Amino acid sequence: MERMERLQEKARQLTDKPGVYLMKDNMGEVIYVGKAKRLKNRVSSYFRKNSSHNEKVRKMVSNVQDFDFIVTDSEFEALVLECSLIKQYDPKYNILLKDDKGYHYIKISSDPYPKITSEKQHTGTGTFIGPYTSSMAVKQTVNEVNKVFRLPTCTRKFNFQRNTRPCLNYYIKQCAGICLGKISEKEYQETIRQAVDYIKGGSTQSIEKLTKEMEQASEQLDFERAIRIRDRIQAIQKISEDQKVILGNQKQIDVIAMAQNGTTVCFSLLKFRHGKMVDKSDFIFDDVYDPIEVRNDFISRYYTSHPDFPKIVLTDEVNIDQSLLTDYLTKLAGYKVEIQVPQRGENRKLVQMAMSNAAEQLSYKVKRSGRAIAALDELSRLLGLSSTPEIIEAYDISNLGDSGIVGGMVVFENGQPKKSDYRKFAIHSTNTRDDYGSMREMLERRFSRYQTEQGESSFGRLPDLILLDGGKGHVAAVKEIFQKYGIEVPYFGMVKDDKHRTRAIAKEGGEISIAAYKSAFHLLTRIQDEVHRYTISYQRNVRKKTMLEMEITRVKGIGEKKALAILRHFKTKTALYNATVEELCQVAKIKPETARELQLFLEQLK
Repeated sequence: MERMERLQEKARQLTDKPGVYLMKDNMGEVIYVGKAKRLKNRVSSYFRKNSSHNEKVRKMVSNVQDFDFIVTDSEFEALVLECSLIKQYDPKYNILLKDDKGYHYIKISSDPYPKITSEKQHTGTGTFIGPYTSSMAVKQTVNEVNKVFRLPTCTRKFNFQRNTRPCLNYYIKQCAGICLGKISEKEYQETIRQAVDYIKGGSTQSIEKLTKEMEQASEQLDFERAIRIRDRIQAIQKISEDQKVILGNQKQIDVIAMAQNGTTVCFSLLKFRHGKMVDKSDFIFDDVYDPIEVRNDFISRYYTSHPDFPKIVLTDEVNIDQSLLTDYLTKLAGYKVEIQVPQRGENRKLVQMAMSNAAEQLSYKVKRSGRAIAALDELSRLLGLSSTPEIIEAYDISNLGDSGIVGGMVVFENGQPKKSDYRKFAIHSTNTRDDYGSMREMLERRFSRYQTEQGESSFGRLPDLILLDGGKGHVAAVKEIFQKYGIEVPYFGMVKDDKHRTRAIAKEGGEISIAAYKSAFHLLTRIQDEVHRYTISYQRNVRKKTMLEMEITRVKGIGEKKALAILRHFKTKTALYNATVEELCQVAKIKPETARELQLFLEQLK
């Protein structure tokens, strides 16, 4: 029995209960772990003939020699078990949560007058605090503590020679001026101790400790020391306020958002603790074909290996398994963890911040601008697409009365015009103003070319999204063309306002307002303006050629057919004006004297 038949037969014998399945290669290694509400349906889907699997699944299935399964009592138990098995086996075809972080440390040097710095490695002498996985948190903490306690950040060695001039930090009150020799080593060591307490205990504990020390200094009548401590307390309070992000009463929040470019996605995770952002992590995955599935996988697997649980997780997608993931995170944390998808307010702004970070990080990976990624990602969400469109085709019609009807197609790839793939259409099916009929003709010719030229030209592949310059009438008019050729590319209309600006997206049965989606709005406006410009430019050229053709027929011996042949051959006025008598005779099959008369006529038109 062949491999696929054997696997199909084994899958047909599975139960309809929830559970986990483990795909294995010819060496018995687990290469994929998945969960299912119904094991039989899910596992059987991998081994069906003519299944519409994406490239990643096809590769995985081609390497499967056998599979195991574990039945569970609920989908929740299946999720828990799936995450545990993925952590155990680290399967090749599951997403791997590896970010670009190493370990980072806070170093207190061993000098008589120590400095506090951020370090990537635990090397050299001194005291190290850490390790930390977040370089951002380390650098932010070091910057804060140096400002609060006015510690030196320069490269000077303090030998206290006379006539030492302090640096700028002293004059702007960000350094106590150790180089001036006015602070004793004992006093400085006390300041370092307070700074370390601040690093280890945070601002709240540090303030409490410093307040007690200030009160004790006052009781001992050491007012100078009390004033210095008071100033440090005020500095801590001020910098804490400056670092706060507006979170209301919500203190422990993680914000997760995703940006996508084709089959590459980036997750950005922002951590807020005690009213301020303390960490940011980015994770990039290739070969992603199902954004909803990868979001669910990311959230569940991230917290399996990163047990710093917030009280609230904010995310950017409403279609995730919100209830299931909430139960799972609550079980892991030991207390209630909520998953929210905010649509407005301050929490929505935090999600947008994470989305922007994800787009910028992904831009480095795919060498595109973060703005283009954000716009395409927002457009994908707005239109409810299964993935971010990489190739977009847009169509428009232009006519001059009942003559000179033309169409234009422009192509945007990764949010940028791809002019080499632009195409012009001279409309033949109608001699009257019929935008619907003209749009149908354009798409029918385009899809016909696709069927005959697959892989041979730019027409030999389909776009990810088609946009029509027009409203729901245009969308309805072309539906039969999509059905006739079996084309499943999503298509929408671009609706203009009375000032010729894109105001909405048309679909069957209504419109989608785009005013609130700035990135998508600007991209759609740019596409609509470009397809309109291109089509109008083509229509004007056709009109000019038509007028020139009519002018040429005034020359004796040149009729409409010969005039058309001349214009088709020479294409531009410049080429025509520079044509020799011999070229004109050969192209139009006219006598030399007729060609010379044409040359004289063209001289008069210059």
